[in-house]
Amino acid sequence: MTKVRAIELSLVGLPLVRPFRTSFGTSRRKTCVLVRVETDHAEGWGECVADLEPDFSPEWNDSVWECISSFLGPALLDAGDLEPEDLDVVFAHVRGNRMAKATLANAVLDASLREHETSLAAYLGGVRDRVESGVSVGIAETTDALRAQVDGYLAEGYRRIKLKIEPGIDVERVVAVRTDHPAVALSVDANAAYRLSDIDTFRSLDELDLLMVEQPLHHEDLVDHAALQAQIRSPICLDESIRSAADASAAISLGACRIVNIKQGRVGGVLEARRVHDVCRDAGVPVWCGGMLETGIGRATNLALASMPNFTLPNDTSASARYFPDDLTEPFVLEADGTMHVPAGPGIGVSPRPDMLSECTIRRETVPARKE
Repeated sequence: MTKVRAIELSLVGLPLVRPFRTSFGTSRRKTCVLVRVETDHAEGWGECVADLEPDFSPEWNDSVWECISSFLGPALLDAGDLEPEDLDVVFAHVRGNRMAKATLANAVLDASLREHETSLAAYLGGVRDRVESGVSVGIAETTDALRAQVDGYLAEGYRRIKLKIEPGIDVERVVAVRTDHPAVALSVDANAAYRLSDIDTFRSLDELDLLMVEQPLHHEDLVDHAALQAQIRSPICLDESIRSAADASAAISLGACRIVNIKQGRVGGVLEARRVHDVCRDAGVPVWCGGMLETGIGRATNLALASMPNFTLPNDTSASARYFPDDLTEPFVLEADGTMHVPAGPGIGVSPRPDMLSECTIRRETVPARKE
């Protein structure tokens, strides 16, 4: 059993090595909420995947901070001795807010596993000590700039290239990369920018032997995704549409996808991500671990998750240097064979470097207990 004695929130900011553009905006800096929890015998860390604005998700940094500070954190401090699996009940009075819940739940699980000297990968039933890594390539200024970026990432050893697309910046770019690299595992990610009426675009993409087409339509349009999947050969992969194991089950039953991207920070944390994994495994649907430009805290968590058996496709678990001049933790490095090592230490196996944490922290607050 674990009792959380203290909760500390930090807002941190790190520059990106280059702007990262998707169909919903451009990021030049990673700004995120970190949570540190203290128990009698350990501390644990969680990183939130929300951003500055409610664009990718309804949550954003300020909403996450307030949710944890005013609701989730005080409830956890009041909960007494518990197991990490009990947190669904502890947090049940707060509807939604999955990213906030994930941040705190992951920190509690990390502390519990550190106390028991067990790695997160072992706890999850991981079956590999290295995972295949792909890379997500943002929308570049020009086709030639995109081609140069892809060439560089393939030279580094990445096993899958994912191209961000949006209406008007799609088929021509993907054709150029496919022409340059006929055999590379290639996918596209629309971040929900298209409509079912854009079927001609998807039929054109169908001719390019894609590994998958990720989240082409609105995140609430499971029926339209099923209609699109019935009309194209390329497997549809759902990302934003999958917020829970129940969502995954519904999407698979409807035929809305053939692949699922599991982002633990989006579905409520590692424990719910494991449930999504199990639903997909039982249905014969492969999964992979998506990224949200995480620092080393979130990256370590994702690598442990990706060690589970049904993560059979290359993951968005790129090296620290792909995103940051200097990571918050010791940097994660891509091996020459396109894999990354799963941390083997207790919990997530890493902690922030004190100097970097101090340098990057914008704001810090200790969560108060509930007032009687």
